[in-house]
Amino acid sequence: MPVYSVWESHFSPEETQGGRVITEAIWRDMAQLDGYITHELIEDLDDSGHLLVVSQWTTRRRADEVLREYANHPNARRANELVSCPRTRFVGHAVPSAP
Repeated sequence: MPVYSVWESHFSPEETQGGRVITEAIWRDMAQLDGYITHELIEDLDDSGHLLVVSQWTTRRRADEVLREYANHPNARRANELVSCPRTRFVGHAVPSAP
């Protein structure tokens, strides 16, 4: 069953554009990796420096492996430098809606 990896980032007004650019670069990289299915980049309508990425992976194991493998990539390091508070991530699964 596929899993979702959800990332949240907050960039200051001065870093909003750079944060968006580096987030997009990270997810272009992810699209090339085994286990990646898809992602959506969501920008807060009230705070353009607040981004969510909702990505889908084949397995939790693969999502976690990619996290470890990519942690020291220049794009990940740059994103960490630009955020106004640490980026967060959680992994979950879709819950069926009650009828």
